[in-house]
Amino acid sequence: MPTHVMLLVLFGALLHASWNAMVKSGGDKLTETGLIAGGGAVVSLAALPFVPLPATACVPWMVVSIAIHQLYYALVAAAYHEGDMGHAYPLMRGAAPLLVALASAPLIGETLSLHGWLGVMLICGGILLLALHRHAAPRATWLALANAVVIAVYTLIDGTGARLSGNAASYVLWLTFLEAFPLLTWLWLRDRAGLRRQLRRRGAIGLIGGACAVGSYGVALWAMTQAPVAAVAALRETSVLFAVVIAMAVLRERGGVRRLIAGALVVAGAAVLRLA
Repeated sequence: MPTHVMLLVLFGALLHASWNAMVKSGGDKLTETGLIAGGGAVVSLAALPFVPLPATACVPWMVVSIAIHQLYYALVAAAYHEGDMGHAYPLMRGAAPLLVALASAPLIGETLSLHGWLGVMLICGGILLLALHRHAAPRATWLALANAVVIAVYTLIDGTGARLSGNAASYVLWLTFLEAFPLLTWLWLRDRAGLRRQLRRRGAIGLIGGACAVGSYGVALWAMTQAPVAAVAALRETSVLFAVVIAMAVLRERGGVRRLIAGALVVAGAAVLRLA
């Protein structure tokens, strides 16, 4: 993987961990997720005039992705409601790239080299080590694992869609613009007064988080047009390291030696992917 692609994916990983921390720090997790999705739609709308329209070949992939992202947002909110970010986030993000790597060959015809597989396994192993511990809430664990499957599915769909679009930036901007509307409509119908109240209190947070979400996913989808989808998916999950630091330093969740060991495995996996 080229160095500039690797560095941009790592930056996108930091952005991804940041917007997840914003969801965790709020009250109603689903509303917080909706505000960030809405913020992403505003940022995307502002940028759409500066990119070409995506090719029509990607439209079916985008429609399916929009539907799947609704489930993703619901599971993110539910997992953070039930457990710590330091537990749920690594599980969601750690299991997904392994599933992507396993499915890439039969579904999109991509195979990894030996170095690629070693890097993916190191990253996934380190991330799962961060997540699996005996004090974890069982319901949070199952919700996070369910979302890992959802993440793997939309990663493969969007990796393909971005390539068919002819312009990864255009694909991700239209995707993040359109996917916010179903979730925001549901939140409005569920409790419009509560949504207005949260918008007044944390609208700025939603806009910042939305910008982070758009930037993070935009970088990832662009990288998938430059390198194997499975390798990018695994490297992107180094966001777990940023999430653990944020969880300990900002959200005051507990850390330990296990997290340091896991972090070393993730860094080693990223280094191996660089050589793949």
